[in-house]
Amino acid sequence: GPMLSRTLRKLPVVARRTAFAAGVWAQRSTAGLRFYSVDTTESHSDFSPKPKAAAASQLENAIAEMKKDIAENPIVLFMKGQPKAPQCGFSMRVVQTLARHQVRYVAYDVLSDPFVRAGVKQIADWPTIPQLYVDGEFVGGCDIITDMDQSGELAALLEPHKVKA
Repeated sequence: GPMLSRTLRKLPVVARRTAFAAGVWAQRSTAGLRFYSVDTTESHSDFSPKPKAAAASQLENAIAEMKKDIAENPIVLFMKGQPKAPQCGFSMRVVQTLARHQVRYVAYDVLSDPFVRAGVKQIADWPTIPQLYVDGEFVGGCDIITDMDQSGELAALLEPHKVKA
């Protein structure tokens, strides 16, 4: 109540913090005081507040740019990291598979841009990364690429795009 806050106000800042740590607020909380159990600044990005209207146009722009690249380039890979330095095992496996088939492709690092990361999942309505596009069509993620590679389907799909020695 008022008595407690008057007492706390007289205490030096350090003592106030100690009183807080000792749970004084827990017993006598007031509606106007809200504390967070975790420091929100160091939370994982998936839990951060999602940007609203200003971001909507940035997301639309990112999606438009990605769709243009998908239409204009024979092979486009959306991955975590870059082809020379993949940042996840699934992306690495797809990069290695494409290297074995000797094809050139455009790669997007979804980790470098939150709008690319959010947008790519909307384009194919596919929740995971990596995502491979060939001839403007969504082919799939790591598991699908691996299965197609083993069945020979991927070789047939990529054959027209093989880099000539």
